[in-house]
Amino acid sequence: MVGPADPDAIGRDFRHALERFGSRPLIFGHFDADGLSAVAILKRALDAAEIRLVGKGENPWSAEMREELELEPPGGLIVADLGVREGDVLRGTPTIVLDHHVPTGTPGDAVVISGHGCKPEPTTAMLAYWCAQAIGAADDLLWLAALGLIGDMAEDSGFPELAQAQARYGKTALRNAVSLINAPRRTASADAQPALALLVKCNSPKELLSGEHPETAQLLAAKDEVKCAMEDAKRVAPKVRGDVALIPLASPCQIHPLIAQQWRSRLKDKVVIAANRDYRPGWVHFAARSATGRDLIQFLADRRPAGADEHYGSGHRQATGGALRQADWNRFVTELGFPEEQIA
Repeated sequence: MVGPADPDAIGRDFRHALERFGSRPLIFGHFDADGLSAVAILKRALDAAEIRLVGKGENPWSAEMREELELEPPGGLIVADLGVREGDVLRGTPTIVLDHHVPTGTPGDAVVISGHGCKPEPTTAMLAYWCAQAIGAADDLLWLAALGLIGDMAEDSGFPELAQAQARYGKTALRNAVSLINAPRRTASADAQPALALLVKCNSPKELLSGEHPETAQLLAAKDEVKCAMEDAKRVAPKVRGDVALIPLASPCQIHPLIAQQWRSRLKDKVVIAANRDYRPGWVHFAARSATGRDLIQFLADRRPAGADEHYGSGHRQATGGALRQADWNRFVTELGFPEEQIA
């Protein structure tokens, strides 16, 4: 078992990796509370950096993303909260991968700064905070690191930084900020730019929640959109076959992880899979959760259809999922025992 993370060593690795960077570095990040907070920390520590958030179904290791990056190669890449996968994101470009999910490969020559396996496990925003401390004053970024910990359910992990942030900014304000920041990535448009804008320019969760910035109203509207979608999805009954419970959904909103998490606590002896056929055209996106303690990364690996790609089966052992093209989904769901859930 790996012990606690070493913030000083993480900071040194980050600082040394930056020495290989050229001008115009790019921060490539996820659009949930942890990923957005990590990106905001890195942007505020590296002011000259540009930002690229992933959108629906996007992945930095995909051929499409490689083609985009090749059009105007950055002087360096920081890939935050998007997994640790096989191969270079952009060959020949100095790369740092910040992450805490289960690795599924070796990312070429990238410098990997990972919290996976540490006890307690630092989220990507926590790692980014330690990296920022290594290159300058970062005390005013503490609340952003706290948002990442709360957003990835690490509130009880015992990090002293979180206790400090809660004492300074208040537990309720931090939790409410996480809820608001998480809302836009679950909407049909999945546009997290307003959330990122607030994290980059605000100096506290209170300021983010105050309404003095127009983006806060946008996040509140996003929260209402997701709430309506969730009300419909809660009415869908699960189908149970053996040790698997399948909840079929049809929504442009990213509600499948929330539904899977809700049913996890009600179907404690099942692997719960919430599958959303309308999130992205031509694909089925799904989230897998279980209260059994089962390794869901391995569960999906054992059932991986031949056509699955980098969108399949990454994350945490107790919280994973993926996306499959319709033909691959049909094979996958039939083998699970739900042939009626094939898509014509």
